[in-house]
Amino acid sequence: MKEFQIINEFFLDLAKKNSSSLNLNDDVFFYKNKKLVISVDTYVNGNHFLNFNDPELVIKKIIRSSISDLICKGVKPKFYFISGSGNKNHFSKKNLSKISKSLKKEQKKYDISLCGGDTTFSNKLSFTIISLGYSKSIVYRNKSRLNDDIYVTGNLGDSFIGLQILKGKIKVNNKISKYFIKKYYEPDLQLKFINSLLKLANTSIDISDGLIDDLKKMINRQSVSFHIFEKKIPISNTLSQLIEIKKLRKIDITSRGDDYQILFTANPIKSRIIKRISNNTGIKITKIGKIISGKNKSKIINIKNKQIEAKNKGYIHQFWKLIVVFFILFCIVRLKNLTTNNLGFIWTQQQKLF
Repeated sequence: MKEFQIINEFFLDLAKKNSSSLNLNDDVFFYKNKKLVISVDTYVNGNHFLNFNDPELVIKKIIRSSISDLICKGVKPKFYFISGSGNKNHFSKKNLSKISKSLKKEQKKYDISLCGGDTTFSNKLSFTIISLGYSKSIVYRNKSRLNDDIYVTGNLGDSFIGLQILKGKIKVNNKISKYFIKKYYEPDLQLKFINSLLKLANTSIDISDGLIDDLKKMINRQSVSFHIFEKKIPISNTLSQLIEIKKLRKIDITSRGDDYQILFTANPIKSRIIKRISNNTGIKITKIGKIISGKNKSKIINIKNKQIEAKNKGYIHQFWKLIVVFFILFCIVRLKNLTTNNLGFIWTQQQKLF
């Protein structure tokens, strides 16, 4: 069973009386009365990252992945908790030093602060990150409107190629390899676009599981569909050249996720404003399609104006990802009375590692 099938069948009823849970169908928990926004993500070795040979890079990736959930809602991340489950090899003094230095750089880059966490012993390495921010409002999923334009920030596909290079499935020269691997470990988050997103977007999501899969999730409870134009999907010059050389399909490469760009819809009358913001901020914002009426009418249209399918599916969440549900419930209990003035440091250690 997929993540949302499990949630809908076994856990949705538990959250129905809690409007802040957003029916467990959005990127965040939004406690509107307290202006509190929370996201929870779990990352498992061998599933969300290949290995732990470069702890400093893995930490960069998972921190940015976590706070991306807030950024795509128009919320500036402020605090985070990080919990790790692993053994003495995973959390050696050398690795802990690298983790600490990497976190320090990310804190400075995104102006976020560590508030606590947890450590426990396991031979399977995993991390769970809770990210928090404060906002009077957010951009919800499932709020698109008929004839909305569909936009995406940045470029798509570079991260997936980086992963394929790390797996040894694609061979390129050293310079190109470094470019794609950097994009895999260090996704470009559009922090400068937060305020504009709140004013312009009708609905939004971050692209973590893949362009097409995340687009479907963004409108999954509405009676609307989408038309996406493959030629308009933004990619880097480096990826464009690789696609031509390797004879790859653009839609397949850009539908595999790990981009952490913002996917959103907006009223067509706002197109000039969006273009001006893009020019003024230097953030690449590309119109890639349209919201149309009716369910199950979505199409991907290629350069020859023919309908095509994305052969490669986006990332599919496994059962263990339901820890997100339980952490949200935990956050409701532990954090419902928090404010920016009384946020405390919580750190427990269930089993001694060192």
